[in-house]
Amino acid sequence: MGGSSPCASCKLLRRRCAKDCIFAPYFPSDDPHKFAIVHKVFGASNVSKMLQELPVHQRADAVSSLVYEANARVRDPVYGCVGAISFLQNQVSQLEMQLAVAQAEILCIQMQQEPNLPTHQIDQVDKSFLLSTNNFDNNNIPQYLSFASSSNVIQDPLKRESLWT
Repeated sequence: MGGSSPCASCKLLRRRCAKDCIFAPYFPSDDPHKFAIVHKVFGASNVSKMLQELPVHQRADAVSSLVYEANARVRDPVYGCVGAISFLQNQVSQLEMQLAVAQAEILCIQMQQEPNLPTHQIDQVDKSFLLSTNNFDNNNIPQYLSFASSSNVIQDPLKRESLWT
């Protein structure tokens, strides 16, 4: 930055911030924690090398990724953001399974209420017909969809914390 205030990296490393400081555009002095966590996980020298190897237009995205990964590594030193991604993928799989069960139950309800509907027409029935509230008794919905209770949903330990800060 040169003139006013040194960037967060130069402040943390206790060095003079040059005009061409590679960290200055991405680690402003008003957010020192951002550089501190990246420095703790990757090291200032490694981050500097990574940024120098990238074209200028890709550096901001790279810094965002480094900050995200550094925060994830602090929370989960073994798996980092891969652990968070894996957790979310498992949660998506479980929710897809719950959705499939709910759709099958809705179809069963439809079949019970429309016994005269030929089976070859079921494929042609659009989703709006299957899901319309006119086709089944709304009072019975809670007993069929009670499987979606909070006890079946995995609670995300990272949900309350942002990995970007």
